[in-house]
Amino acid sequence: MLDRLEEIVRDDAELAGRLLRMRAFSRRVRTREYHLTNACNLRCKGCWFFEYDYDTTTREARSPESWRLFAKEQAAQGVTHSLIIGGEPALFPDRVAAFVDAMEFVTISSNGLRRFPREGFENVAVALTLFGGGPLDDALRAVRPSGRTFTGLFDTVLRNYRDDPRAHFIYAITADGIEHIEPTVERIRDNGNRVTFNYYSPYGSEAPADARDREERLLDEALRVLAAHPETVVVTPAYLRTIVTGRSHWAEWGYDVCPTVSRSHPAHAARLANGHPVLPGFESYAADQQTINFCCASAQCGQCRDSQAIYSWLLISMPHFLDSKERLCEWIDLAEHYWRQFVWTPYRDAELSPSA
Repeated sequence: MLDRLEEIVRDDAELAGRLLRMRAFSRRVRTREYHLTNACNLRCKGCWFFEYDYDTTTREARSPESWRLFAKEQAAQGVTHSLIIGGEPALFPDRVAAFVDAMEFVTISSNGLRRFPREGFENVAVALTLFGGGPLDDALRAVRPSGRTFTGLFDTVLRNYRDDPRAHFIYAITADGIEHIEPTVERIRDNGNRVTFNYYSPYGSEAPADARDREERLLDEALRVLAAHPETVVVTPAYLRTIVTGRSHWAEWGYDVCPTVSRSHPAHAARLANGHPVLPGFESYAADQQTINFCCASAQCGQCRDSQAIYSWLLISMPHFLDSKERLCEWIDLAEHYWRQFVWTPYRDAELSPSA
């Protein structure tokens, strides 16, 4: 692979520099995922955490001291980036602080209802969930644990994170809300934030008969909005095609290629031996600090199209992007846009090449 890379970039100093910078930074980031809590202040429809009872299968560790020791132990194993999910991590800033003290890079995934404090957490990336856009977000997410619904969740999240450089929306677009995509992106832009598109698919539902046609219409609109708002929508066309269709230019998405499986989970012996790459040292820990989860998401592989898993698949698969200079440029573009999600990277405010 190194010989092929050298051949491609030999006469292009600018491309070679981009590649070297990208690989040098990427090597510094070694990620594990941590469920910080089983508690959440919402019950979003389509949330796999509660759909599959992740909140009841383990007892969460509650002592701040235990979290400090745990984070230090993880860092001692070479982990530099904690991807913190829940439940809702914003409910427990003291637990997040344990990872801030121990690791260079910290990201939390939040529903945004409670504003995560800035003091002491200035370099914590905050990935904000958004489902459907427009009125669909309230319909899908604005549900209290009691089952009571409310309105204005997206408005609240925007107020909480206006002009906050840490905040980045992970917007799960859906064919049921195509007309909401651009107005929602414009609100995010006007709020001083950026957005990455995810794909919303409720667990336990069957695909409609016209699923392929709906995907094509959704993809066309997502690509149009990306072209119209390239500084706000931080993805590339290659990523969008993969997240919406579940296909890359070389393979179908699924368990056999997913790189975000927990390496020490006993169910993955065959997966780890099948020749497809996995993230180095990746594990997903439950909130008891001991249980290793199946993967970074639901373990319902047939229905999963998690954005971070898809991005990881594309980025760990560089050998499939070496058939031409144009394809390598596509991979570097993917990588630069991926890192731009996070406040703690040198790519956060860097001027990027236009998406191809």
